Amino acid sequence: MLAETAKDLSRLLGDQAVITDPEAQEPFLHEWRDRYVGKAAAIVQPRTIGEVCQTLRFANENRIAVVPQGGNTGLVGGQTPDQSGSAIVLSLAKLNQIREVDPVGGVITVDSGVVLQTLQDAAVKAGRLFPLSLGAEGSCMIGGNLSTNAGGTGVLAYGNTRDLVLGLEVALPDGRLWNGLSKLRKDNTGYDLKHLFIGAEGTLGVITGASLKLFPKPKGMRTAMIGLASPYEALKLFSLMQDMAGPSLTGFEIMPRIGIEFLTRNMDGMRDPLEHEHAWYVLAEISSGRGDDDAEGLLMQSMETSFEEGLVEDAAIAQSLDQANAFWAMRHGLSEAQKPEGGSIKHDVSVPVASVADFLDEAMAAVVEMVPGCRPVPFGHLGDGNIHFNVSQPVGADRAEYLTNYETMNERVHAIVTAYGGSISAEHGIGQAKRDLLPGVKDPVALALMRTLKDAIDPNGIMNPGKVLQD
Repeated sequence: MLAETAKDLSRLLGDQAVITDPEAQEPFLHEWRDRYVGKAAAIVQPRTIGEVCQTLRFANENRIAVVPQGGNTGLVGGQTPDQSGSAIVLSLAKLNQIREVDPVGGVITVDSGVVLQTLQDAAVKAGRLFPLSLGAEGSCMIGGNLSTNAGGTGVLAYGNTRDLVLGLEVALPDGRLWNGLSKLRKDNTGYDLKHLFIGAEGTLGVITGASLKLFPKPKGMRTAMIGLASPYEALKLFSLMQDMAGPSLTGFEIMPRIGIEFLTRNMDGMRDPLEHEHAWYVLAEISSGRGDDDAEGLLMQSMETSFEEGLVEDAAIAQSLDQANAFWAMRHGLSEAQKPEGGSIKHDVSVPVASVADFLDEAMAAVVEMVPGCRPVPFGHLGDGNIHFNVSQPVGADRAEYLTNYETMNERVHAIVTAYGGSISAEHGIGQAKRDLLPGVKDPVALALMRTLKDAIDPNGIMNPGKVLQD
């Protein structure tokens, strides 16, 4: 049966669009952390939108599961097939064209397989900014970013990926193509269907194209690495900088001292950003449409006031673009820097911004009590309440034994998150990793509506089964 599926697809699309060799399939079957490894009847790489529709029509008629995949950088197993080997992995990598750039209207229209960094570069070439930015931007694809409603470091000023979308083009499970591409800022003609597919993780259809918002490119930017005593001071600093800089405050990230130690120990070229050690660090960025002098003035005014109020212990202001990039490289490198430290139990959570410090105090104490000697490494987007609450194993502990605590630690951390009115998935999605947790934290009416939508749009259940919703 599996061999016949591959042969039928080859006849339909041509041999070049279908990968059946086990070795060639491997990169598509492992997710980044290797927590999820699957098998597939075939990897299909359509070269046109029509071939995407043909593949879905074939799969729907034959009741074959389809797992859409972009850059394969997801962290919850949403892009990985199961072990049955019966699914088709639909890779969008060859749909990688920039269709149109409209700098006057502030719109860029792209295929879903365009790498995020390529999209960013196309915007810069047109004198504009596409503000979505995250650690995997050199390999993740915009279709995957849309399907997971990716967050990243620009959410504070520009919103999640959902907020950057004007229109979508989507191949539906039965092979029809919905052309919802639009450059309109206002369109009140009924249901806004694009939002069904953003964040749906490929369970309702395959995003093939998108019209996305562009913004004026900042004329000035200043970046600072700031040392302080605790997240409580960081919250006060955030409020102060918002008051002084308003929407010009475009980045506000928090990281603990242990994260800096991991970076300088495990990552080439990383060095301590400040002269003395501090318990916590904030990476703040101010962007200005008026120029560098305005950005520097806003940042210096914020720093002077924060020093006077005793919120900040020390700060280093980037003196060049290279130094600013080095600061951001530290923030983006935190996940990789944890790998050499052994097993890590990871959480992607959010709580109301005002509750971040209280949450960190409670959650860090809880995990250390649970596994004495474990090393919490919480970091992330303090400005929007999204914390990557990672917990590295105790020094010298057995990795496999430590990771047996994964589920119980998840339960403990997620219970604290829920008590603060937070979310167990801030920006990574649900996928396989959190599918079975969802009924315990999601409103039952909301879950029922999600199931109704799934059954209506994908009645044969071919789209990414086993992800987001329980079968």
